Amino acid sequence: MHVFRCYAACLPAFLLAVVTPAMAMDLPPDADHFDCRLLEEQPAPQTALEWYERSLWAGHCYRYDAHAVRIGFDGVRTLVLSHEVNSGVERGQARFLDGLPMAFERRSRIGRLGWSDDGAAPPTPVGIAADISSHYRLSLGGEERIANRRARRLDISPLDSFRYGKRLWLDADTGLTLKQSLLDETGRAVQTFQLTVLEKPQLHRGDIGIDAPRDAPEASWHPGWLPDGFRPQPIETRSNRHGSDVMHRLYSDGLSTLSVFVSPLQGVAPLAPGLHRLGVSHAAVRHRELDGTPRQVVVMGEMPPRVLLQVADRLSWEARDP
Repeated sequence: MHVFRCYAACLPAFLLAVVTPAMAMDLPPDADHFDCRLLEEQPAPQTALEWYERSLWAGHCYRYDAHAVRIGFDGVRTLVLSHEVNSGVERGQARFLDGLPMAFERRSRIGRLGWSDDGAAPPTPVGIAADISSHYRLSLGGEERIANRRARRLDISPLDSFRYGKRLWLDADTGLTLKQSLLDETGRAVQTFQLTVLEKPQLHRGDIGIDAPRDAPEASWHPGWLPDGFRPQPIETRSNRHGSDVMHRLYSDGLSTLSVFVSPLQGVAPLAPGLHRLGVSHAAVRHRELDGTPRQVVVMGEMPPRVLLQVADRLSWEARDP
């Protein structure tokens, strides 16, 4: 599955992907494309990590249309999905069929797991596969039937209390995610996203572009604490929704993600300090004096609330030379 991250928890992450040395395809760190036809040459996955790796590449490389349901705290919602590749660029769409009208579209290439000054900044499937076992335990379950297709269950459990786990059901033929559940600290499913129909998925018989390495932007602040394994993500964080004074950074360990917003309090409608529920996500809000200016710090993500609060409380400001 390959979904778009909505920080109001309207959708699960549907665009992340995974790896073992066998699936890395000898992809060099500076590669600018990936040939999806290489997936046909790979043997069937055997281990949990190999299955996860296959699901990541499949999420990039398969064209499909699908119907799905999302089951969360607000009930059940239905939606339609599509994913295609044209001229090396992926295009994913999601549209809700009930409740408030909502539609999402994302055009992208395969991303990288860090800025150019953060080591080799490998393509995301390579980097995620290399790191995930440091922070999560992966184990294979049995074969089940999802959306009238054979699926292998994959359990992903955090090795600490700073992140949530997931349970995935992967299509036995393609590796696409047919179903996924987000699990809280107690192992309870707080949100489930499941395909009900997967229309004739077809492997893209060509290349998908990989983002060029990017230099990290200048920043006057940085997190004083993050859970181990979280890295700044090299994505465009400017938005027409926010003024130039709003600074946004995204951090991820390859499976869990959090977003940090910092803005001056003057001239904005402030949010109430504390913890806010946003669907399955939470937002920690703090008003703090940083560099002599009252500022609002907002940390959001599908993570334990105490982690978001600690990130907000320990953010620090760096005075820079003129």
